[in-house]
Amino acid sequence: MSETDKTTASEACSHGIMNPPEHRTTGPSDLESLVNVGPAVARRLERIGITRTSQLAGRDPVALFELMCAADGHSQDPCLLDTLMSAIEQADGGPARPWWHYSEKRKRLLSSSTRSISTS
Repeated sequence: MSETDKTTASEACSHGIMNPPEHRTTGPSDLESLVNVGPAVARRLERIGITRTSQLAGRDPVALFELMCAADGHSQDPCLLDTLMSAIEQADGGPARPWWHYSEKRKRLLSSSTRSISTS
């Protein structure tokens, strides 16, 4: 991940930016049509073979997060997992919610189970 991507992800996480509809761009992929998914997240999804929203439906967000960490060779910001949870819910027909809506759910999921985020 470039220093620019790290800064952008960190700023987005700390400032609550969520790619509102008026800031989305149209491209060959429909991933950016999802709330919270901008160009950087779309690129990360594409690196693990996900190029269409329909490919997110029914997927496990933690498993996708771990694939992204492995693909990049290092751990990612946990806010990315929140974004994946939002994107998958939208792909499954659920409402478009800001990524931070999922932060507590992610914390509970990872703390209340034997599941943890593995990055190696």
